[in-house]
Amino acid sequence: MASGMRAQWKGFLKFGEVSCGVALYTAASTSERITFNTINKASGNRVNRVFIDSETEDPVPKEKQTKGFEIDNGQYIIVDPEEVAATIPDSNKTLDIHAFIPISDVDDVYFDKPYYLTPDKMTGDAFAALRDGMTKSKVAAIARAVLFRRMRTVLIHPHGKGLIATTLQYDYEVRSSKKAFEGMPKIKIQSEMMDLAKHIISTKKGEFDPATFADRYEAALADLVKAKIEGRPLPKPKKVDVSKPNDLLAALRQSAGMMKAAAEKPKRTAANANASKGRQPPARGTASKTASSRSVAQRKAG
Repeated sequence: MASGMRAQWKGFLKFGEVSCGVALYTAASTSERITFNTINKASGNRVNRVFIDSETEDPVPKEKQTKGFEIDNGQYIIVDPEEVAATIPDSNKTLDIHAFIPISDVDDVYFDKPYYLTPDKMTGDAFAALRDGMTKSKVAAIARAVLFRRMRTVLIHPHGKGLIATTLQYDYEVRSSKKAFEGMPKIKIQSEMMDLAKHIISTKKGEFDPATFADRYEAALADLVKAKIEGRPLPKPKKVDVSKPNDLLAALRQSAGMMKAAAEKPKRTAANANASKGRQPPARGTASKTASSRSVAQRKAG
């Protein structure tokens, strides 16, 4: 069980004839983000959200709200959450693994939300056997269960001492990329442009480290709020110049030159340092002459 965290769901993980008790914990949270309240401009007071009956206009408290499916204009079939769970009783509390697949088989566009999947104290051995077996076989698992009042498909894969369970979007929920890209014209890139782009990419290679990515939007919001509190002038948005086809090649050349200079600078410094180690100390007369030249230069600079 995760210390200091509240489980979002508890149930069982089943693979073959083996099952173990597990719990899901939210792996990503937005609770630390800056949030705003809705304010009445006229009074400066906070606005509260109230659900009202569309006909009587009476407020409806949360405990009296339920779900409904519209079958005609203004006509609804009432569907309680308990009735939804009862339609698939076997899956209500069980993550049932259907297949083991290479994780690369799942397109990232289907990923929804990640959860940490941990075992309970009584069935840790079964959990560990599954985790280590998946690690050595280099596979992920596809499972299904009713999670948060809805039947969901989940991708499970090893992560450190535990597992990650990522809910997946259904195929009908993912829009076709063909429609998104159908308006893109066919463009033939010049060989020099391609070479420059590849050079820039090669000089900017790195490793993914989420700790190095600061949330600039949150920092900007904090600065904005602080500036308004202190009565300081508000920052003005910077204009973004989009590269035009005419000056794209020039921009690529300039970028490649800057990258090349940045990459070669440490090498030159190191080469100079190594060269200086092999030099003999100057003769006394030469050293005196050099010191005198330095003092003249310093006087001119001053």
